[in-house]
Amino acid sequence: MTSPVRTGQAQIMGRQEFGERFRQRFVDPAFDAERDALARLEQIAWQAFDEGRKAPITVKAGAGFADPDYDLSREWRDLHLRLNAAQAQWADRTTPSRVLVINASPRNDGSCPGEMSKTWRLTQIARTVCEAEGMKVEVLDLSRLTSDYARHIHPCKGCVSTAMPLCHWPCSCYPNHANGQTNDWMAEIYEHWVQAHGVLLLTPVHWYQATSPLKLMMDRLVCADGGNPDPTSTQGKKPELAREIELKGWDYPQHLAGRVYGVVVHGDVAGIEGTRRALSDWLDWMGLIDAGFGARLDRYIGYYEPYATSHEALDKDTDVQEEVKRAARAVAIGVGLMRDGRLRQGDKGLPEPRKK
Repeated sequence: MTSPVRTGQAQIMGRQEFGERFRQRFVDPAFDAERDALARLEQIAWQAFDEGRKAPITVKAGAGFADPDYDLSREWRDLHLRLNAAQAQWADRTTPSRVLVINASPRNDGSCPGEMSKTWRLTQIARTVCEAEGMKVEVLDLSRLTSDYARHIHPCKGCVSTAMPLCHWPCSCYPNHANGQTNDWMAEIYEHWVQAHGVLLLTPVHWYQATSPLKLMMDRLVCADGGNPDPTSTQGKKPELAREIELKGWDYPQHLAGRVYGVVVHGDVAGIEGTRRALSDWLDWMGLIDAGFGARLDRYIGYYEPYATSHEALDKDTDVQEEVKRAARAVAIGVGLMRDGRLRQGDKGLPEPRKK
């Protein structure tokens, strides 16, 4: 017998509030000449919201799914196929070794701060080293969330806490066209992670924690650790079906297991060690393999010095620059060992007393 689904929290938005929110995007007087056209678009958008047309364009799921006749979001189906192709490429030993270098600072000179971040500079150092080690490098710059037009990482909705099979791999919560939750960057980011043989994550500390863009990405990667690759098995988002599947026994597939990782955390006053530990624990939990002690780095740059001279502090700190280079080399070497079958976790293949 499954646990009852508890409901009654959601608040329903009415037509007036919807219209006010819709029009907020067009307060620029330059739109005044098109108010009639915008009013017609608003009515179409309201109808989509009121009817809950989350995925207005669908395709039949087809072979390989529990319900081949189920109408899947075409966008989700296309991403699913791309991730399958990326995973096959990742497993093919004839393909080039790939490292994903992630800049997790939201600061860049194209938005309000008016200046690039120190993390970005460290990212470029790491990129150069990985390329010199023969890696094909992709740089994921999360600061684009703050400077690009309509680029989003929408927040995780917590489907996993209703039942793990309700959390789909890749995430099927977005795009939600009815709610205007579109331009979700995670569709592209999932591909970056799947293609990578190694990941090097570089981040500053914000209030003793990971930065907000990084935390958004982390939360949306929950589907990589136990996510259900078949939304037809839950008929989309039906919690009762998901709970039945979970209680029968769920195997929590680790879709990113086996990648090599390194973490570089920097701060100016406090919080670096806790953040580095949290990020390492997160990556360990997902089944990634650390590239060694030197690839899990936490350092202060300009300790208790003014923010205004922090770039100069990095210029002078050649030791931390060399440590970042060492972390990048460790990831590149680890990737080579992993692809040769000489790097693996000691507990790989051992039975787990607790499974979650």
